[in-house]
Amino acid sequence: MTQKTVAAAIYSEKSSATTKEHGVFTYGNDTICYDVIRKPKPSDTAKKVARKVVIKVHPDQRVVATVPYDASEDAIVDAIHKRARWIWQSINDFAKQKDTVLHKCYVSGETQFYLGKRYVLKVIVDAEQVPNVKLSRGKLNVTIKHEVSKDIDDRVVEIKPLIDKWYQHKAKAIFHERLAELLPKATWVTGIPSFRVMAMKKQWGSCSTKGNLMLNPHLVKAPKECIDYVILHELCHIAEHNHSERFWRLLTQVMPNWKAVKAKLDSMAEMYLNE
Repeated sequence: MTQKTVAAAIYSEKSSATTKEHGVFTYGNDTICYDVIRKPKPSDTAKKVARKVVIKVHPDQRVVATVPYDASEDAIVDAIHKRARWIWQSINDFAKQKDTVLHKCYVSGETQFYLGKRYVLKVIVDAEQVPNVKLSRGKLNVTIKHEVSKDIDDRVVEIKPLIDKWYQHKAKAIFHERLAELLPKATWVTGIPSFRVMAMKKQWGSCSTKGNLMLNPHLVKAPKECIDYVILHELCHIAEHNHSERFWRLLTQVMPNWKAVKAKLDSMAEMYLNE
């Protein structure tokens, strides 16, 4: 079937803080929405900025067009038209990647993550050893006393708790280390915030109105810069409890490249959260 693109008008969504622009187009039988982000108007002394429309498809299948501050609707729609097939294909590719993330079976050869690196799981049976988990030469070695059947339910009961406990232990140590390193940047925070480590399916972290942090142990599977992003994000919530413009300015102040780091974390979220 020949795919054809049909654009609809870009529309705005206004709030007290910001104006968000959105667009929609069809490609074949699919209707695709996209967000429009306008670059700030450059100052007279600023260097000449790129005039092109930059289109990005995120791993969560969001489509974002970053455009010059004065780009016309026609220019944006024209750029979307030219990249329509690529956008459609990228969305489908990310959807397929998501579909291929299978639940863990906890057998030797599976991939586990720690601080952004991949490790091969190796299950070792040793009746004389206390059950334990250790990293060694690119492998995550899990030692158990008795052989476990290949039944997934049995392996989840016997092996998964050992790995979960290991991640919890590592997460607490790494999060303490990173929090201590990052606190000097968060000048609005007084004292050392308390935090708990708790597994969550859809959040990397949270901050209570009292300034107590909650962090997901799965986050320790990500690179340290991603851990830093989440901790700084939650520390910013101590000053701003919602995602206001002031919140994003504060986050940009302490981590100017947070968007790129967040994109990196988002791209691997399905893998890191997979159990």
